[in-house]
Amino acid sequence: MNLRIVRLIIVLLGASIFLPCKGIAQMGAAPEATAPVLQARDYAANKDYDKALNIFRKLYQQNPSDVSIYQDYLNTLLQAKKYKDAEKLVQGQLSFNPRNSLLYIDLGRIYDAENKSKKANEQYDLAIQYISGDDMLTQQMANAFMLMSKDEYAVRTYERSRDIIGNPYLYTGSLATLYAKQGNMEKALDILMEGGAIQFGGLDNTKATLLQLLSTDNKRMQQAQKVLIKKINQQPENTVYPELLTWLYTQKNDWEGALIQMEALDARNGENGRRMIDFARTALKEKQYDIAGKAYDEVIDKGKASEYYPLAKSERLSAGMLQIENNPTYTQQQVADLAKQYEDFLTEFPQYYGADMVRDYATLEAQYANNPQKGIDILTKAIEQPNARKDFAALCKLQAGDYYILVGKIWDASLTYSQVEKDFKQDVLGEDARFRNAKLAYYRGDFSWAQYQLSILKASTTELIANDALYLSVLITENIGPDSNYVPLLRFAHADLLLFQNKDKEAETLLDSLSSAFPKHPLNDDILMLRAKIAEKHHDYTKELAWLKQIYEQYGKDVLGDDAVFKMAEVYEKYLHQNDQAKHYYEQLIIDYPGSTFVQTARKRLKNLNEGTAPIVP
Repeated sequence: MNLRIVRLIIVLLGASIFLPCKGIAQMGAAPEATAPVLQARDYAANKDYDKALNIFRKLYQQNPSDVSIYQDYLNTLLQAKKYKDAEKLVQGQLSFNPRNSLLYIDLGRIYDAENKSKKANEQYDLAIQYISGDDMLTQQMANAFMLMSKDEYAVRTYERSRDIIGNPYLYTGSLATLYAKQGNMEKALDILMEGGAIQFGGLDNTKATLLQLLSTDNKRMQQAQKVLIKKINQQPENTVYPELLTWLYTQKNDWEGALIQMEALDARNGENGRRMIDFARTALKEKQYDIAGKAYDEVIDKGKASEYYPLAKSERLSAGMLQIENNPTYTQQQVADLAKQYEDFLTEFPQYYGADMVRDYATLEAQYANNPQKGIDILTKAIEQPNARKDFAALCKLQAGDYYILVGKIWDASLTYSQVEKDFKQDVLGEDARFRNAKLAYYRGDFSWAQYQLSILKASTTELIANDALYLSVLITENIGPDSNYVPLLRFAHADLLLFQNKDKEAETLLDSLSSAFPKHPLNDDILMLRAKIAEKHHDYTKELAWLKQIYEQYGKDVLGDDAVFKMAEVYEKYLHQNDQAKHYYEQLIIDYPGSTFVQTARKRLKNLNEGTAPIVP
């Protein structure tokens, strides 16, 4: 292979004065720096340019195809302001490869150093002209221009390259960033929208790029909002722009501002509340319950003439339910007010007795208003609806069975569960009903019958049911003493029942007496886990973590060790939003309990945390 071809290959591989030598060496473009090179660089750093140039000149003459030596030599000539020699050096490289864009950038840089802007721009224009469409070359050129603060040429580089390739979606993020940097927010957003991210479902990528563009710059944020409003008016059928606009407001935590904009857009486009419902759903996902309620109220206030009136009222009730469920300090007055709203709505729209929202109403009455019989009555009416789906009726029966337990009607609960089990023998609903019946037997102290049911469920196709069945089975097996002393387990099962019946204080009192009476019983880790469950129910995560850590430290080798570690990770992630702690305990689980059924989930959540993706939602 002749020297000219060697030089051509090396230059094409990335000759650029802006690439650090270390990076090039790592790519295989140049060998490790030798002692003379290091000495020359040291001279140059100390501004002893004559000595540095003397070494670089000799090295270059020995091997003019060495990209690293060429770069060092050129940089040192420029630092020493030996522009003619620098120009001669680049021209020599160009004689071997007159179509190498990077060399024209090198030459333009020399002219810029001499304040010959016109000649420099001519070279940059030539560099653009010789773009081949090669991605590596394009990126090197754009980076070189950006490092010289010549963003307009970086833009032209990307645009020219994608024109040559014929792909208008290339370099979307890079171009948007450059347009935004130049203050052209509208063009930046245009390029993001046209770049394929929206068309191919990459809305998250668009948001990530926007975050980088806007940062904490309020001026850019306002520009972006104005552009999006303009685009929404131009393309009212495009659902992406409103979502992005809402998202922008939420980044500033300005939900009121977002609500005002959505109201205006809904009215301007004559959407009769459709946009407001979409916005309310977005607010709910972010737990902005008051804002969601206001959005729904805007639609409800339009009256029955609006086609979205019943939907808005229905979802407004669900939003109120979510607000109570996620508020540990809810009041009974709030519960009573919401219950009245449910009752009024179902009186106005009785057909909704066949909808899922009626199950929320039953939950509100039974578990928050402490009126389980009312919950049973609501579910019974739902089950009796002539058009009720069979699976919906089954879910209502399972829920009603739970409430029969709350009022002490154990036989009615078992009968109701059995009906579902019979009707859905080969379905997950049937397995769920069987498990509830098994747990009911456990509550009653009928451990043999419970074990029989659980032995079948341990092979369940549903992982959650199988795991719950396995835990309960192990609990019973391990805590019946060799002398058939059922007393501790009977007390524990009753405490578990009390907790299920929302008699938390009574449950804790019974657990205290159980710990005192049997201080060394194998149930101690289960008692701690039940205490942790009570703490979580009352949103006392500090106490919950304390109980869980005690399980891990004192009973880490027992059956609940991995449960405790997994639960700690989940509490840190889901409720406390302390991702570093969550990652620590997910890693601890994987290391300490490689055979745990939680490992797969832990790996997935650890991956999500490391990648910064959406957290699990409580």
